[in-house]
Amino acid sequence: MRYTLLLHYPEMTAEDLGPEALAEGMRAFDVYAKALDAAGVLRSAEVLQPSTATTTLTLAGGELVVQDGPFADLKERLGGTFVIEVPDLDVALEWARQAPSAHYGHVEIRPSATRFTDGAWTGEPQL
Repeated sequence: MRYTLLLHYPEMTAEDLGPEALAEGMRAFDVYAKALDAAGVLRSAEVLQPSTATTTLTLAGGELVVQDGPFADLKERLGGTFVIEVPDLDVALEWARQAPSAHYGHVEIRPSATRFTDGAWTGEPQL
């Protein structure tokens, strides 16, 4: 089963963190990504740019609305994702527990419903 681990945590600048904390955070995520990869479960990983780089679009009211910044004003932001493929939720929870950001934020574990690979969709649509 494929799961996406969505990492939510307080957004801080490199200056806010300081060089030592920034280096330690980068080291911790490098170790985590390499452990997932060595276990053969990592499918992809993304570190997102700060939410200030976000553009949000909607057509929900029938008209195109584009705004700078994220849709919701929250204390925690989506900072990155890891897509893993593991046998079940228990294994996904164990990997999510090991995410460095679990110590200062939240990790959302969401199973994939469908995915697009090699020119085709697989799985059951969940709209």
